[in-house]
Amino acid sequence: MMKLARAHRLRLVLMDDNMAICRLGARDIPPAWSMAGRWWSLTRTADELSIVCLESAVPRDVAASRGWRRLRFEGPLPLDQTGILASVTGPLAEARVSLFAVGTYDTDYVLIPDAQRTVAIAALEAAGHTISVGA
Repeated sequence: MMKLARAHRLRLVLMDDNMAICRLGARDIPPAWSMAGRWWSLTRTADELSIVCLESAVPRDVAASRGWRRLRFEGPLPLDQTGILASVTGPLAEARVSLFAVGTYDTDYVLIPDAQRTVAIAALEAAGHTISVGA
C-alpha cells in the first residue's frame, strides 16, 4: 500500500445548516424544494437522482437521510492535488464517523451526522486540521 508523502493540514468550516440526503427516481425532475436554500447539490445517475439540500425543505414523504452537517474545505483546492479528501476521511473512518462527500470545482464538502459532530471534530483536530464555525 502506498503512503501519502505528507498529511494535509486543512482548514475546515462547520456550516450551520441542517442538511438531508435524498433519493428520487432516476427519471424524476429535480423538484423546486431541492433548490430552496443557498446550497444544494444534484447528482443524476442511471439509477437515481441524489439530492443534498436543506433538511427543512424536504417533504416528509421523500426518501431521505436527515440530520447532516456540512464541513467545507477552505479553498480553492487545486484539482491536481492528491490526498486532500483522504486526509479528512481517514481520521473520520478511524473515529467511526459516517460521511457523505460532495466535490465542486473549487473545493470539497464532507457531510457528517450532526449526532456525531463532537466526535468528528475531535478526530479531525487530532489529525492536525483546524475547524471553525461558519454560516
